[in-house]
Amino acid sequence: MGCAVAELKWDDMRVFLAVARAESLSGGARALRLDPATLGRRVSRLEDALGAVLFVKSPQGYALTSAGERLMSRAVEVETAIRGARDDASGTQEGLTGQIRIGAPDGCANYLLPQVCSAICAENPGLEVQIVALPRVFNLSKREADMAITVSPPSTGRLTSQHLTEYHLHLMASREYLRAHPITALDQVKDHPVIGYIPDLIFDAELDYVSEIGGPRAALASNSVSVQINWARSGAGLVIGHDFARPFAPELERVLPDQFSLKRSFYLVRHADDRNIPRLGRFAAELVARVPSEVARLEAR
Repeated sequence: MGCAVAELKWDDMRVFLAVARAESLSGGARALRLDPATLGRRVSRLEDALGAVLFVKSPQGYALTSAGERLMSRAVEVETAIRGARDDASGTQEGLTGQIRIGAPDGCANYLLPQVCSAICAENPGLEVQIVALPRVFNLSKREADMAITVSPPSTGRLTSQHLTEYHLHLMASREYLRAHPITALDQVKDHPVIGYIPDLIFDAELDYVSEIGGPRAALASNSVSVQINWARSGAGLVIGHDFARPFAPELERVLPDQFSLKRSFYLVRHADDRNIPRLGRFAAELVARVPSEVARLEAR
């Protein structure tokens, strides 16, 4: 397959990448705005040209074969080189332009990134930012996002990570709840409804806050930080919440802050191949400069 790869056109690579990332013809067709049948024929022609089967087709979708995995690595390198060349040609030194997609846990996506990204966009009118808030790990190799913010550095894959900032969490409850149910000691927490994550949907051990208080299983649970915060705002019980979210939830007060607190970190994760794309590097530098100060500003309030 090595000789044939050198003769491939970028359009062939685009077709292959779209199907590989979507893991289906229909998803790849949507990404390329093509008819699925047309895309299927092009995949078949590509496999014939290479003399290799690139996908295992099943009712569940298209999975890469070992030959497909090898081509994926080459295709991503070509894609990165083309994106870098386009950045150079578009004169991005005069300002950030184009579309950048960043993935983040929904607490960060809801309470930090909107104002940070708005400030970056205000200084770069040609920039379009998409924030994807999902309570799971992002697959940067499949280009679900150009970069991601995570609560743990990655341990596998061709990824680079940079410590972004620390943040703090405390027990919180609404003033109304605390007036009706005063709490004066940490061992009383077990007698109150606790709001937290759905246990089997916790995608990173750093998010298992409830276990830190040795408390009961969460009586009210969601995979969304915003839902947890809103439950607490309504007086439903106690939540271990981000201090940077409190300015957006004025009904909440910290509970026993001198007895219980947590400290966690955010990391900025990028695909290793993207280091040669100046536009992404400059956007990442803006995040590194702005996110810590925004956390500090909100926590101080």
